Amino acid sequence: MQKPRLKFWDIWNMSFGFLGIQFGFALQGGFMSRIFQTLGAEKDLIPLLWLAAPLTGLLIQPIIGYLSDHTWHSRLGRRRPYFLIGAVLSSVTLFFVPHSPVLWVAAGCLWILDASINISMEPFRALVADKLHESQRSYGFVIQTLIIGIGTWIASNLPWLVSELGVSNDAAPGIVPMSVKVAFAIGGLIFISSILFTIIKTKEYPPEDLEAFKKEKKEASFFKDFKHGFQFMPRTMIKLGVIQFFSWFAFFTMWSMATPALTEHVFNAPMPVEAKYNFEIASETERFSNDNINYQDAANLVGSAMGVYGLSSMAFALILAFYTSKRRINRKFIHLSSLILGGLGFLAMYYIPDPSILKYCFILIGISWGSILSMPYAMLSSSVNPKQMGMMMGLFNMFIVIPQIVAALGGINILSRLIGAETIHTMTLAGISLIIAGLCNLLITDKHAISYQPKIS
Repeated sequence: MQKPRLKFWDIWNMSFGFLGIQFGFALQGGFMSRIFQTLGAEKDLIPLLWLAAPLTGLLIQPIIGYLSDHTWHSRLGRRRPYFLIGAVLSSVTLFFVPHSPVLWVAAGCLWILDASINISMEPFRALVADKLHESQRSYGFVIQTLIIGIGTWIASNLPWLVSELGVSNDAAPGIVPMSVKVAFAIGGLIFISSILFTIIKTKEYPPEDLEAFKKEKKEASFFKDFKHGFQFMPRTMIKLGVIQFFSWFAFFTMWSMATPALTEHVFNAPMPVEAKYNFEIASETERFSNDNINYQDAANLVGSAMGVYGLSSMAFALILAFYTSKRRINRKFIHLSSLILGGLGFLAMYYIPDPSILKYCFILIGISWGSILSMPYAMLSSSVNPKQMGMMMGLFNMFIVIPQIVAALGGINILSRLIGAETIHTMTLAGISLIIAGLCNLLITDKHAISYQPKIS
């Protein structure tokens, strides 16, 4: 069918659910390592504790994408049933995560949370391709990125904000502060609310031939179709996968290690190790309490600084939104330059360990994040069969989760120690990885994927 060109608010409404999804991801990415450390995790163990998240994505995303391709509900449509299921599960888990009594429970909650977020997130990517004419897809993915940026900035600042409003940021050893618990509860509420907004405000196009669609569904085989999609993956998709590998290795490194690295190197307030204190002596107990408060305050400031990358990605997306609404862009050049800027932001954290400079580092990282969330998907959507959009988006997300698995299984610890023993060198590693990702854009040669000329009537 010939898809009509949608207005800004139509695209905004269909993408608004990403606000909640990003609340989940930002709280997870900014504060799960803090929860792990509070519950006693050693720094070297943190990437491994994150392993469940990418493993879950590796399994969930292709399956959900495939199922949504073959779903049609008379009231909820194709993608929206999965938005709703994922939102309910994510919201409940967000509430319980910071109340984890021990480390293994927190790790299990992370597994459930990431699985639930993936159930909601993957169909959102396919929805843009479903609803928008090809000439508007860059615009659509950029609008998603704008909303993601808003969510990242607000969610990353939530613990700091509720702490400023009087909620305690202090806690006994092994207990997550109340400021974090309240922030996660707010995140869960916003998650379900924003998804419901999109479900109510957005209608999906039914299959052109419903009977043929039902017949195809009966004849469909996940393993057969998955194997076929994997074997005949477009060359552009494979090249984009290389870029995605280095991009997501860098961001997984940031999410899992930024809190221990930056509290230690930039704020000089590492997480106090309980074994180093004699709690039978009052002065030692007081010293632990002071060191713990310093760490928790520094962790809040790291979270707020990380929120800046959401703000700058939002500004970057806003500029692109205005431009792509009427003009074509060179997706390859934008992605290349954006990733390199983000890499320089990571490298600056080591060489300029100043809290006042940290926000500028994350501004550069936000530009790369804004590009990562839009340009690869815009290039990919021009290269795959629309009938398989959900499954192919799910397959493409393998290039997101595999680097995270590599990072969690030792990639971060081994490679960062080749640079230096300090934890801050995990951020140096992230910077190098992001610069490599930028240069890999030179592999993209498909002119249709690089730049689509809008046909404005």
